[in-house]
Amino acid sequence: MICLSTGSLYTYGLARVFELAAQAGFDGIEVLIDHRWDSRDPRYLRRLSQEHGLPIVALHNPFVRDVPGWPSDERGRLERTVALAQELGVSLIVTHLPLRLYGIVAQWHGPRSRRFLLPVPWSRRGAYYDLLRNDGLAEMEAASGVTIAVENMPDRRFLGFSLPLYWFNHPDKLSRFPHLTLDTTHLGTWGLDPLAVYGKLKGRVAHVHLSNYDGKEHRSPPHGRLPLDALLHQLAGDGFGGVVSVECAPDALHAEDEERCRAALQRALAFCRQHLRC
Repeated sequence: MICLSTGSLYTYGLARVFELAAQAGFDGIEVLIDHRWDSRDPRYLRRLSQEHGLPIVALHNPFVRDVPGWPSDERGRLERTVALAQELGVSLIVTHLPLRLYGIVAQWHGPRSRRFLLPVPWSRRGAYYDLLRNDGLAEMEAASGVTIAVENMPDRRFLGFSLPLYWFNHPDKLSRFPHLTLDTTHLGTWGLDPLAVYGKLKGRVAHVHLSNYDGKEHRSPPHGRLPLDALLHQLAGDGFGGVVSVECAPDALHAEDEERCRAALQRALAFCRQHLRC
């Protein structure tokens, strides 16, 4: 199944994303939960799904703290997402790795405005870290009937050095989790080949976040330097039964122009169908 992540067009309203996904021909939707009530209102999500004939096949656990009415801690947000998935009948949740370092987000106002992260060298742990470290996800899955797929995260650099921002963010350590979301552009930031990493972890990969990388993250699947065609061929050859979500950045899909955006979505989907042979 090939679906569109609403995170690809987070600058649009949810109804518009569903409409475009249906027009482009996607099989389903992955909903990124964020500060907007529309992204976590079960009645509204059911209505959108029914109106556009698109099943919600995955929920992305919110990765920001300021979700009104939801817990501010990572474990609490995951538990709330599991409850929403049960209410909607969604069988898959995507969740991020726990943060390893504290950081300060700073803004540079100059000729080119930039936001950047200043790391604070204090180790960060907590209830969410303990849940992932101590096999709590398997217990949560068994109790809820929902698959919780842990997503690999990107490399981040400071003064030319790689920052260990997340716990367990290496293929060898990811193998500790029952289920994984393989994010291809994040692997690209590490200089890793998605096909090689998939080969190592494929027994646990339940979901793929598909986008390309060309020095910028989350490019449309046909455009970049990652061998995504080979990865999709391998998935097809293995009879992969999980979900492939197209998860791009809005600028990679020309979100500033709806017609161009629709065409970009159609090209991304055609690329996936061609190489998945579906």
